[in-house]
Amino acid sequence: MSNAGHHRAVCAETIRLLKTERQRLKLSKYTVWKRSGVSQSMLSLVERGLRNPTLELTLRIADGIGVDLTALIKQAQASISKKNGTTAKSA
Repeated sequence: MSNAGHHRAVCAETIRLLKTERQRLKLSKYTVWKRSGVSQSMLSLVERGLRNPTLELTLRIADGIGVDLTALIKQAQASISKKNGTTAKSA
């Protein structure tokens, strides 16, 4: 996988993990909106892969959910590397 492909995969996996964590914590999109300022419609578009969020937007979503984005990115990197049979790349 190219670096660009790897980066896209890690971004997509990070968003998937954010959504999973939001659902695990039973947080509505409304609650995340109130906590982060990210609209419910934007959050929905991001979670469905219809928008590629900026780092700032991703940080705001993570803060709204109450999770450590750095830890999720590391988890996403490990997951993608495992799927591809490679070693996780350092930041």
